[in-house]
Amino acid sequence: MTSYTSDLLRLLDERGYIHQLTDAEGLDALAAKQIVPGYIGFDPTAPSLHVGSMVQIMMLRRMQQAGHKPIVLMGGGTGKIGDPSFKDEARKLMTTDVIAQNVASIRRVFERFLTFGDGPTDAIMVDNADWLDKLEYIPFLRDIGQHFSVNRMLSFDSVKMRLDREQSLSFLEFNYMILQAYDFLELSRRAGCRLQMGGSDQWGNIVNGIELSRRVDGTQVYGLTTPLITTADGGKMGKTAQGAVWLNEDALPAYDYWQFWRNTQDADVGRFLRLFTDLPLDEIARLEVLQGSEINEAKRILANAATTLCRGQEAAETAEQTAAATFSGGAGADLPSVALSDAGTVLAATTALGFATSNKEVRRKLEEGAIRVNGEVVKDPHFALKAGDKVSFGAKKHGMVTEG
Repeated sequence: MTSYTSDLLRLLDERGYIHQLTDAEGLDALAAKQIVPGYIGFDPTAPSLHVGSMVQIMMLRRMQQAGHKPIVLMGGGTGKIGDPSFKDEARKLMTTDVIAQNVASIRRVFERFLTFGDGPTDAIMVDNADWLDKLEYIPFLRDIGQHFSVNRMLSFDSVKMRLDREQSLSFLEFNYMILQAYDFLELSRRAGCRLQMGGSDQWGNIVNGIELSRRVDGTQVYGLTTPLITTADGGKMGKTAQGAVWLNEDALPAYDYWQFWRNTQDADVGRFLRLFTDLPLDEIARLEVLQGSEINEAKRILANAATTLCRGQEAAETAEQTAAATFSGGAGADLPSVALSDAGTVLAATTALGFATSNKEVRRKLEEGAIRVNGEVVKDPHFALKAGDKVSFGAKKHGMVTEG
C-alpha cells in the first residue's frame, strides 16, 4: 500500500478501491487541506441500479465518511445517447419520460448510502440534462470540439474493441466521451468539483475531462479509477444465472439480495467485506482467515451488513431468519413465491421462480436429483404441486407455492 497523508486516499487504499490515479500526490495534498467535491456518473438505463454499481456507490460513501463531498451525477442527458464502453452493440434509446422515472427510482437507493443536504460535506444529486439539453451545436463544436483529437479518440480501448470487431459505432455514441468530458468541466464550474471517479473502463473518459478542464479553464482536477471487480472464479461481479442483482426493493426481494452475499465464494469474503461493508478492518482481518465451515459465519456477517446498508436492518434480519428456517427444514416467510395457478407442476414452478432459465435445464437437474419438494427428491417434471409446498433447487435456492 502507498503511504498517503489524506484520510480520503488512505481509506480508499486500505479498502481496495484504488486502481489508477492521474496525480496521486496532487490529489492527496488537496484532500489533506480542504473538502474535495468528487463525482461519479450513473446512466439511468433501468429503474434500478444493480450490484455491479455497488463499488461506485460505496466510493461516494467513503468520500463522505472521510469528510468530503459526494456528487451523484445522473446521466439524464448522456442516457439519451448511451456509453459505447465495452458494449457489443448500441444501447436502445429511451424517451425523456422513461429517463426521468428511472432517475427518481434510482435516487431512493442513494438515500440509504449517502446523507443529502446543503452542508459542505452533504451529498448532492445533479442531472447532466440540465446543461447538455441546452447546448447549441455550432458553439459547442467551436468551443469544446477543438480540444479533441479524433486520432486519440479512436485509440481508446472502448472504441477500438467495437471497430476491431467490425461492429457499428454510430456518430451518436462516438460523441459520448466528449459529453462526459464536458460534464467534468461543468461540475468543476458549478460545484467546484475536483475529482471524478469510476471503473477502470472509464479511464480514457476521465482523462479527457481532466485535459478539457485544464485547457478551457486552467483548472487542476483529478481522476481515480477502481479495479474491475470480478469474483474468484473470474465471473463478473453481480451477474448470476438468474440475471442482475438489483438494488431496489421492488426489483429484487430482500431475501434474494441477502442470499447473493451469503453465497460469496470463500476467496472473496475478505475483499467484499472491505469493499461493501463498514466493518472495521481489524474485524475483517479476523473474519477473512476463517477456514472450513467457520467461513460461513463471515459470509453471514457480510450478507447482514451489505443488506442492512441497501435495504435496512429489518430487511436483513428477516432475510437471515428466513434463511435459517429454510435450511433447518422450515419455510421462511420471505422466500420467493409463485402462485399455484401459474405453476402447478415442479417444472413450471422451477422456471417461474427464476431458478432455471429453460425447461431443458430443469429436466437435467431433475435427472440429477437436484430438485426437491418439501425436502424429498423429485424426478418427474410433471409432479403436481399444492399450495404450501416448498421447492428447492440445489442447496441454496428455495421457493414457496402459494394459493391462487
